[in-house]
Amino acid sequence: MKKYILVGVAFSLALLLGITLLIRNGTPDRDPKLPMGADFVLQSADGPIDSKTLRGKVLLIYFGYTNCPDVCPASLAAGGQVLKTLNTEERSRIKLLMISVDPERDTVQHLKEYTAFFHPEMLGVTGTVEQLATLAKAFGAGYVKQAPKPDGSYAVDHTVSTYVVGPDGKLASVLELGASNEKIVATVRKLF
Repeated sequence: MKKYILVGVAFSLALLLGITLLIRNGTPDRDPKLPMGADFVLQSADGPIDSKTLRGKVLLIYFGYTNCPDVCPASLAAGGQVLKTLNTEERSRIKLLMISVDPERDTVQHLKEYTAFFHPEMLGVTGTVEQLATLAKAFGAGYVKQAPKPDGSYAVDHTVSTYVVGPDGKLASVLELGASNEKIVATVRKLF
């Protein structure tokens, strides 16, 4: 009799733990170390971009700025290569967004021209200083505007990761700078 009681208690505890993890993380396989991410409405040259209207698509999100001398172009070129690797049907299920953390200099028109250089389907978006700070924090990204040089130019130090948001709108993965095209494509295809 004690054996059945112990089995029942163990089963109940396992079930309770599973339900707790599901409630806390949203899905049982979500990595609990990932930031939560967040929905957003940011501005593009073609109007507002609401992340909720992009449900069903995989989002590759990169926080950067157009005056970045090296890591932004490298990351966006990698994103453009991913889009070129995917077939037409797969590309219809993905959106690559560069979120500018330099709204003072990066106008939506300039962002459109800049991102089109890397791939015509890539979007450049930005928002207010407050919106960007809140959104970056939700994704675990960081950025710091450096003091201006005598000529008025300045750099913005920023996180160099690409954030992969699944079709359900939840952050699914964070890819570090230098991730291979094969790794990025495989990460995206797992979410289709």
